[in-house]
Amino acid sequence: MPVTTQEAEPRVIRSHTQEAAEVPAVLRIQRLSVSYHASDRRASGPAVDEVSLEVKEGQIVALVGESGSGKSTLAQAVPGLLDPRKHRAEGEIWLDGTDLRRLSARELRRYRGSRVAMIFQDPVNALNPVLTIGRQLTETIRRHGKGQGAGAKKLAVDQLRRAGLPDPETLLRKFPFQLSGGMCQRVMIAIALASGAKLLIADEPTTALDVTVQAQILHELDRLRRETGMGILLITHDLGVVAEIADEVYVMKGGRIVESGNVFEIFAHPRHAYTRELLESR
Repeated sequence: MPVTTQEAEPRVIRSHTQEAAEVPAVLRIQRLSVSYHASDRRASGPAVDEVSLEVKEGQIVALVGESGSGKSTLAQAVPGLLDPRKHRAEGEIWLDGTDLRRLSARELRRYRGSRVAMIFQDPVNALNPVLTIGRQLTETIRRHGKGQGAGAKKLAVDQLRRAGLPDPETLLRKFPFQLSGGMCQRVMIAIALASGAKLLIADEPTTALDVTVQAQILHELDRLRRETGMGILLITHDLGVVAEIADEVYVMKGGRIVESGNVFEIFAHPRHAYTRELLESR
């Protein structure tokens, strides 16, 4: 598949193999724009400008760009986390065949967690500090009808173990502040698994972790997408992470996608000047 340079018209990238092309899309974003309301003076233009991208089942798609490029805004727009009093969004966000932009706030809350999950750069603060890990996991399991009582606890243990955490029975009784950043990130992955989400959005998931733990988290994400078929949208500025784990890459600058393609071709033959700058700055 040739690498594309995207100027005026965003493209949805198809995989470079016929087998991958037949895999259904978990997430399809079409011409999504997000801007601040006119009363908000923080931005003169759209934070996200007519972006289209696609994530297939079992695929890791990296969205790459410098701080302020619009990556995190796009990531938060997918599960409906942007404050509608401050942001205006246009376009389509299809998740597993449903256009999330057409759902009511109540319907969107049901989708959030059950179909799409999100992990953040600071996993310790993303977890509830006053609830044990077990309470947070079992509540997720019960809320999505996966189990009750002893069944929910057993599933919580299984998901912690599946996310690569040792001694999960003891871990259930601990609070987030008692865990390392890497362990908290694995707990967030376990919560995503417990919900049965088809899409995981990982917003800079390894930035706050040391190099060794980064590699472990990337390994877990790669393993889980292969075992579960979960699609992953990886938001990052770290091209080392992209080279390690991604299948497809979208390069974002000033709210727009300027180049996209499979990871091998983007690294070997970057066509856009901004992509070359990112690669040279590694």
